[in-house]
Amino acid sequence: MKLVWSPETASKAYIDTVKSCELSQESSVAELVSAMAAGWNAKVIVETWSQGGVIKTSIGLAVASRHTGGRHVCIVPDEGSRSEYVRAMERAGMSPEVVVGEPEDAMGGLIGIDFLVVDCRRSDFARILRVAKLGHRGAVLVCKNASSRSASNFGWRSVLDGGSRLVRSVFLPVGKGLDIAHVATSGGSSSSSSGSGKAQSRWIKHIDQQSGEEYVYVIRK
Repeated sequence: MKLVWSPETASKAYIDTVKSCELSQESSVAELVSAMAAGWNAKVIVETWSQGGVIKTSIGLAVASRHTGGRHVCIVPDEGSRSEYVRAMERAGMSPEVVVGEPEDAMGGLIGIDFLVVDCRRSDFARILRVAKLGHRGAVLVCKNASSRSASNFGWRSVLDGGSRLVRSVFLPVGKGLDIAHVATSGGSSSSSSGSGKAQSRWIKHIDQQSGEEYVYVIRK
């Protein structure tokens, strides 16, 4: 099995996130990440968050999990972050699962991750990627705020274990930078092994709410 893209589900999550976050003043990564998680039909969606962080991306992931019937889990470093996160999400009508602790401990009970979003402003973001237990269908990994200095020397292959391989990656100039990777695992089918032998592609559409411009990013296999 492998991750299969659904444009219809992606579009629905995108629109619902725009409505939920009231994204009318500026462009945001929330609707784009939501569309990706829903479009890939992610069943286990995991993110990291810490006190003072933006909550809109979290709302977008919660919206995506509703469309896929999946599980949305947020990993936070301490109780202060947990309390602030829960209050903010409850105000938005969301009630995600929250895990408190260090990456190794927090990831212990999270198996089969399909979609993972980490914040590059956290000093341990690479460690979180290394200990993540990815699903047998493969996974989509997203680093937000990727233009930050802490992520300047980052490389995807440095955080993948022997059971995973990088299929493709792309950097999108959305928000403060999104570095996205599609990863295949030894238990799933390679995304490049198509019986037809023809090149395939996946599209990601993003509309800049400020300028009205529409961007379509095509990621080819």
